[in-house]
Amino acid sequence: MMLVRTKLGLSSIHGIGLFADQDIPKGTPVWEFTPGFDQEIPREQFEKIPEAARNDFLKYSYTSKKNGGYYILCCDDGRFFNHSEEPNVTSMPSGTGSEDIDVAARDIKKGEELTCDYRSFEAAFTEEMLA
Repeated sequence: MMLVRTKLGLSSIHGIGLFADQDIPKGTPVWEFTPGFDQEIPREQFEKIPEAARNDFLKYSYTSKKNGGYYILCCDDGRFFNHSEEPNVTSMPSGTGSEDIDVAARDIKKGEELTCDYRSFEAAFTEEMLA
């Protein structure tokens, strides 16, 4: 669940992006997995979903490196983070054993696009994901 104010807009990176709607100081928690809101789906359950729904689900979810390959779906605009090899948001251990918590890697100004490095959490990362 997003922990800071954001808005969606056109991205210079790819399609729709997630933008800060406030100044975010370095170290501020930006996103964390919230049970009961965000979804965690085991592979066996995912494969039972109708194909059309699986295709949409895959657009907005990731395969967790931390959680045995479970599919993780952010149920808010967190799904619109774009990838950067020099992201302004980075992952840190949450201390709960669940998904990492994402924090501002540096000061982020209001209006700036929020980015993360998909390689840090996406078990199935491929360069084609960036196309």
